[in-house]
Amino acid sequence: LPSMAEIKSISFSYLRDNEEMIVQSIGDIEKVATKLTPDNLVKALGGSSGHSSVRYVNKENLTEEFFKKAEASFDDPWMYIIISDTGSAASEIIGSITRREYNHASLSFDKELETILSYNGGQNIYPPGMNAELIIHFHQKEDASILIYRIRATKEQKEVILNQIRRINEEGSAYNMMGLVTKKSYKPNIMFCSQFVYRMLQTADLAYFEKSPGQVRPTDFIELDYRRNLEFVKEIKFS
Repeated sequence: LPSMAEIKSISFSYLRDNEEMIVQSIGDIEKVATKLTPDNLVKALGGSSGHSSVRYVNKENLTEEFFKKAEASFDDPWMYIIISDTGSAASEIIGSITRREYNHASLSFDKELETILSYNGGQNIYPPGMNAELIIHFHQKEDASILIYRIRATKEQKEVILNQIRRINEEGSAYNMMGLVTKKSYKPNIMFCSQFVYRMLQTADLAYFEKSPGQVRPTDFIELDYRRNLEFVKEIKFS
């Protein structure tokens, strides 16, 4: 859990002045409370892996093999956006805030999803932050499912995104759990999943709706696609 110093780093005047916004953002407080169990919090924050909302704890976890696979996909004229209902602890907490079924967003450079990645809890293997993902990680409840979409992307745009990912991998990252409520990032590479996906699209001029990255929910990628920039690929149901 965040240290006392980290907690103090959040302005209490900010919380006071934005009390109404915060209450509205979390919706039904009783529903939220049922999800904020000690077990869910520990799992969502990566157990003892050193979670932090104000400093980078995850660094150089993406391998050169990952980057080679991503580079090999540059001839594929699409980036893939994956919206998932996983049943993970973080997903349960986010769902209580967003009131949506699908509460995780990821990116992939290839259609086989061998280069899928996002901001996550690290699966008790890596610290929370930017990590590669495996499809098996999305099956954390009996009826888990993922929706796969794709958006047109040039080789140059995919290269821009990959360069940004390489930079984050080298500089370090952390999962922005506090930002789910405050909508703030205390360092550039501290993000949550949908914030990360939106920023990567922005950096390559692929963002197709206007919203502050800290306000973006996973389902926004579908619900705000007014001009049909996305193409639905398929749904994977684990049940």
